[in-house]
Amino acid sequence: MYIRRTTRKNKDGSKVTYIQLAHNVWDSEAKCSKTEVIYSFGREDKLDMDSLKRLVSSISRVLPPEEASEIQAGFGQGEDFLFHSSRALGGSWVLNELWKELEMDEILEGVFSSKNRIDLERHIFSMVANRALDPSSKLAMEDWISTVHIENLESVQSQQLYRAMDELLDVKSELEESVYWSVANLLNLEVDLIYFDTTSTYFEVEPSQSEDDFRMRGLSKDKRSDLLQVVIGLAVTKEGIPIRSWVWPGNTSDMSVVEEVKKDLNGWKLGRVISIMDRGFSSEDNLRYLQRAGNHYIVGEKMRSGKGDTEKALSRRGRYSEIRDNLQVKEINVGEGEARKRYVLVYNPQEAKREKTKRDEIIKKL
Repeated sequence: MYIRRTTRKNKDGSKVTYIQLAHNVWDSEAKCSKTEVIYSFGREDKLDMDSLKRLVSSISRVLPPEEASEIQAGFGQGEDFLFHSSRALGGSWVLNELWKELEMDEILEGVFSSKNRIDLERHIFSMVANRALDPSSKLAMEDWISTVHIENLESVQSQQLYRAMDELLDVKSELEESVYWSVANLLNLEVDLIYFDTTSTYFEVEPSQSEDDFRMRGLSKDKRSDLLQVVIGLAVTKEGIPIRSWVWPGNTSDMSVVEEVKKDLNGWKLGRVISIMDRGFSSEDNLRYLQRAGNHYIVGEKMRSGKGDTEKALSRRGRYSEIRDNLQVKEINVGEGEARKRYVLVYNPQEAKREKTKRDEIIKKL
């Protein structure tokens, strides 16, 4: 038996806590233990403390005098026990075990072999754990570390975390490749299809701050072209597991990165794959490059791109196959032999209806 608190929320949003005497009973049908309330003492804010004292006193009568006096004086006083502090363990422990399963500790110790590798590895893990459990700034992590248990790391200073991040940049290529092979072996990654896309992220700086070689103004996908930014690229498997990342100056266009991405992936023996990209990468030069050495691609195409093959595909008649209510497709082959291209024309009746309504509204206003 034990004393437990239960909290209920009222319709007005206020909360009321009740104190109950309960015990656990085994439910043979459900095959689990369930809580059974023996007695309810009522609301905590209106609790009759004298009744609880009488209960403690009555229980103490059936105990040996030395045990009764020890309990009444306070748990552990007979053993000079002093409670000092507590730290959260569950989340950080699970993450640390996954970290070891992925061999991240060994990988980092290897790439930092000439440095104080243990401290760097622990500092990097602490940032990963913080991001997963309670995201905060590097400065706030100084206090956060004191509330969780992280193996071999009692405390940390923000400048140590920044230093660890700088060290990561120096070993970026070696580290990414090692992590890829570790994850590929552990999870048996299927890399026959690789999805690639880019995004941009901007810096909250003064509008007057000038560009440098890296932070530059460009096409912002956050619609903040007034701020300095960088472009980030990410290649993932069909399950969404990251394979490799890139960061480019803020004025980098999608069309200009395909060759670099393909070369980098070839270096990891990821050459003979099907690359999947959106229409921002579909220049003729990029498509020819993606086809080298027997490779294939699935790329989005702008319907009004002006390309001859695209116009032929749009003008080709044929029935649509209905996949579901809002999705119809039509397969079209243009060209012959090795130069043949396969188009899949996609039609959304619901979206077409919405666009027609918008056009009618615009024409009415004009």
